[in-house]
Amino acid sequence: MPRPKSRYLCFLALPFLAGCNETEPRIDATRGASLFAQNCAACHGADARGNGPESLKIGQPAPDLTGLTRSAGGTFPRDEVISVIDGFNRQSHPENVMPEFGAGDVGPTVIVGEDDDATPIPADLLALSNYLEQIQR
Repeated sequence: MPRPKSRYLCFLALPFLAGCNETEPRIDATRGASLFAQNCAACHGADARGNGPESLKIGQPAPDLTGLTRSAGGTFPRDEVISVIDGFNRQSHPENVMPEFGAGDVGPTVIVGEDDDATPIPADLLALSNYLEQIQR
């Protein structure tokens, strides 16, 4: 007895349907650590204390990113950190040598907050921020 064609069509469609099932973007500190190593450690150092070899080329150490919470009075300044990494909260002064990472691919957008306070933020910026929050001294 011949099998119905629709059964075969289902098997053929499975790979395409699997691609439609989107996964949540990673915003965890582990993802942030990987992004930091790829994009930030050259200037800020592997330990984020501002001792990266590339900072010597700009004539001054990069900022120590492990004391952000202390400098902000005990609360991690997530919004400010994301704005600086993105490039939104930086002046166009020539001494501001940090690249604007928001001009590149910073991942899919994640909605943070609820209702009227909901804000779309790129996933990679959140991941970097989560990593930096984790390494505060």
